[in-house]
This record gives sequence, structure tokens and C-alpha cells, in this order.
Amino acid sequence: MNTENTKAQMRKGILEFCILSLISKKEMYVSDLIEELKIGNLEVVEGTLYPLLTRLKNGEFLSYRWEESTGGPPRKYYQITEKGINFLNELQNTWTELNFSVEKITNH
Repeated sequence: MNTENTKAQMRKGILEFCILSLISKKEMYVSDLIEELKIGNLEVVEGTLYPLLTRLKNGEFLSYRWEESTGGPPRKYYQITEKGINFLNELQNTWTELNFSVEKITNH
């Protein structure tokens, strides 16, 4: 069995939760998200992040605004929507339940 594949799947499974959580605190530009995820030891490349952000935006969990940049093209800043906050709360509850269950099972 390939442990790297399993670890990657586990990380992907919680990426939406982490992204929504970060953006719920303040609006963010993609490079800000990548940096915050890196600080939390979740290495994510733009090629993974952009499709996920598009899915969250199409699901109306995120919106964005354009801001002019002094050193290049305009930047897209993402913010969480009301629907996104509700979804994030559901994910938080699910994470709490899963974390409790996994801890109970693996530390039993």
C-alpha cells in the first residue's frame, strides 16, 4: 500500500475546511492562503488551490473582489459568504466528531 497516496488523500479531505477557516478570519489572496497553509504544514500548490477556490465560489461559499496591485496584475481577494459560514460551521462540527472518534479508536 502506498502511504504517500493515503496521506495526500487525508490532506485533500480537510483542505476545504482549512481554507474556509482561514478566509473566515479575513479576506485573502491566493499567495496569502498558500503561506498560511504552509505555516500549518499543509503544502499546497496553486494548481491544487485554484480549482478548489473555483468550486467553493461556484457553490456560493466564497465570493471575491478585485484589487489593483502596484507590482503587477490586479489581485483576486476571497471572502466567505453567509452560506460559506454555515458550511464552515457544519464542517467544524463534523471535524470535532471525527477527531473525537479517531482519538477514541486509536488511543483505546
